Amino acid sequence: MDFEAVFKFVSHSERVKCVDIHPDHPWVLTSLHSGVIQIWNYETKTLVKAIEIYEKSVRSSKFIPRKNWICTASDDGLIRIFDVQSFALLHVFEAHSDFIRSITIHPTLPYIISASDDKTIKVWDWEKEFRLEQQFDGHLHYIMQIALNPNDSSILVSASLDKTLKIWNLREEKEIATLNGHQKGVNCVAFIGDSTIISGSDDNSIRFWNYQTKQCIDCLEGAHQNNVTFLATVKEWIISGSEDNFVKIWNTKSHRLGKELNFEMGRVWSMCINDSDVFSVGFDSGAVVSKI
Repeated sequence: MDFEAVFKFVSHSERVKCVDIHPDHPWVLTSLHSGVIQIWNYETKTLVKAIEIYEKSVRSSKFIPRKNWICTASDDGLIRIFDVQSFALLHVFEAHSDFIRSITIHPTLPYIISASDDKTIKVWDWEKEFRLEQQFDGHLHYIMQIALNPNDSSILVSASLDKTLKIWNLREEKEIATLNGHQKGVNCVAFIGDSTIISGSDDNSIRFWNYQTKQCIDCLEGAHQNNVTFLATVKEWIISGSEDNFVKIWNTKSHRLGKELNFEMGRVWSMCINDSDVFSVGFDSGAVVSKI
């Protein structure tokens, strides 16, 4: 089966560190290195709203559709909550003592999960006034990204510049395993179903891990010519992004390269795909929205 991306929209801006797509509205949320978030309507190709968050980078932002919120995480260590209609600031709290690299929203529980350069992962409960519910320690360097198992949301995986991935059990509040194999820092992690974990690294490789055995089952050495910055999965495809400016499409079963794309917008920093197969990619000079 061929992979075809139908171009929809491009925004031009500062470096885009994170993108998120709203499940119900034609909106893409971009988080900029300049400290601003932008909400774009990719059907009308218009800017809905821009909000200045902080003087330095906003590295992660997410829609929380069931609350009609936008959640942002920035280099000042603060998490901010905005109303998605009025864009009013509803809540702000200090989450970490260093840059926040990644946040994810639990699909069923009232949890925001954050990961930071302070080497911790924290779980915040918005039904308890954003109280800290859990904290996970163990990484020896910055935590670059976290991802929940799509079929078991009690399982969280983290990628760190200490060259490892760690698997955590939220229900039991403990570390399950450490995955070793990358030669340099690990920037990104994703799941293929619930049986395979994939990771991308500054060693330019993509590794495949069996979730049950915790063993590396394949490694695409030289998958990119520079740091692998992001991974995402859709149907039978893996999409990878890199500081080599390329987005590459791989088959999930054969692990063979199917297509490579260069949008001529600089390094690739972020990626998001929704259930309608709309995907967005963030670059040095803006973001692209396409449909598969």
